[in-house]
Amino acid sequence: MNAPKSVGRRGLLRTASAALVSTTGLATLQPGPARAENAQFDESVLIKRLIGREVVLSPRVHLDMPALFGNGYSVPMTLGVDSEMTESDHVRIIHVLAPENPIIVVAQFSFTPLCGRAEISTRIRLAKPQNVLAIAEMNDGMLLLARRFVTVKTDGCA
Repeated sequence: MNAPKSVGRRGLLRTASAALVSTTGLATLQPGPARAENAQFDESVLIKRLIGREVVLSPRVHLDMPALFGNGYSVPMTLGVDSEMTESDHVRIIHVLAPENPIIVVAQFSFTPLCGRAEISTRIRLAKPQNVLAIAEMNDGMLLLARRFVTVKTDGCA
């Protein structure tokens, strides 16, 4: 009788990411020429493929991360959205994407008007120096974007 194989950390993360994508309505990335090797990366194509709609760069979304950090295993991130957090104006979901990571969707945070504020403080992993994207989905369906380029000295997704 064969013993069951251990899933491992990476397998668990891939499965969890797939479940997150399927339960949140995010479209999955299909293999294909989203970007060519050494070509200019077009994040709008990625966002359109993941979220399904266009986003607007907005000063209402505040993504605070260090420009340079020692290692990519635990990069601090503070994220907030200027919103009244009322029934007529509130943040529903914030997506955090790291396009150069093996798993692009790093985190997703859900809010209701009862939260009072749309703020998060946490740490994320980054595979290499890259733009981190925060996309806030508002109650009216508008998607607001903030980006921050972070250089890590040691890759965190080996």
